[in-house]
Amino acid sequence: MIKDNALLKVSIILFRMILLILGLALLTFTLAHYSPIDPVQAYLGAETHATPEQVAQVEEQWGLNKPMSEQFFHWILSLIKGDFGMSRLYKAPVLDVVSEAFKNSLILMMTSWVLSGIVGYVLGTVAAFRAGKMADKIIKWYCYTLASIPSNVIGLIFLVVFGVILKIFPIGLSSPIGILSQDVTFAQRLHHFVLPCVTLSFLGIANVAMHTREEMLKVLDSEYILFAKARGESTWELFSHHCIRNTIIPVLMLQFSYFSELFGGSALAEIVFAYHGLGSVMTTAGLKGDLPLLLGTIVFSSLFVFFGNFIADIFAKIVDPRIKEAAYE
Repeated sequence: MIKDNALLKVSIILFRMILLILGLALLTFTLAHYSPIDPVQAYLGAETHATPEQVAQVEEQWGLNKPMSEQFFHWILSLIKGDFGMSRLYKAPVLDVVSEAFKNSLILMMTSWVLSGIVGYVLGTVAAFRAGKMADKIIKWYCYTLASIPSNVIGLIFLVVFGVILKIFPIGLSSPIGILSQDVTFAQRLHHFVLPCVTLSFLGIANVAMHTREEMLKVLDSEYILFAKARGESTWELFSHHCIRNTIIPVLMLQFSYFSELFGGSALAEIVFAYHGLGSVMTTAGLKGDLPLLLGTIVFSSLFVFFGNFIADIFAKIVDPRIKEAAYE
């Protein structure tokens, strides 16, 4: 019986994931079909004067002369076989291009995710323990300011200050110009990685800090904390014995559910710093009309967000039995 329930749940999750990918792919196909961007003209460039015969030849080669429904089902059948198609811009398999970009984005997002979680939790804890005092007011002002500024604006400020004025970090790209990727050292990659990572980390700090503050204040206002204070426990003992275990899981759930915003912020940061990642590749594919590449980036990004939310759901059911019981009703 337990195995049947587990199998049913896994089947439902897979079904939802397939529906999500199909829905996003269909929406992308429809928008691309009615988009004013001509993929052939975008590929050839404005300066090229191709004859109508040459344009027709390219359209036939890419399958653009076929109905949209036929193109869509052809892409679905290829995807089932594990074939994402060929990128028109990179002239390489979409899977190779997207895998390389996704690896860069994943390192960027995960590092920023961990940093924003740690810094946000520390700031939220300090704000809660110093509620109403100067430290709390400064942290709240800092968080409200960060929450109201888009990540691309923060990225531009960092770019001007640390890249143009102070010249501490490079102004863009994920590796130095003129060096083959296999010859780039770890130190050079790290040097190019710092500014996009810090920019993206700033995006998540405010949410985690304010959420941690609220959860921490609930714990500090509880009766068992009052009892612990009456027993003479110090501030550190209150934090380590009672506050961490009651606040860390809700904060982790918030962090996992934050994956979609993390990907959006990553895309903006990648564009600002010309960082080779999934967001910048997706933007280039959309502007240049490279539909196979655009669909590949959308499949990968949707799977990333889907599994982030899935992990957040698992955490919620583990932590709060009421959610687990509601799922069985």
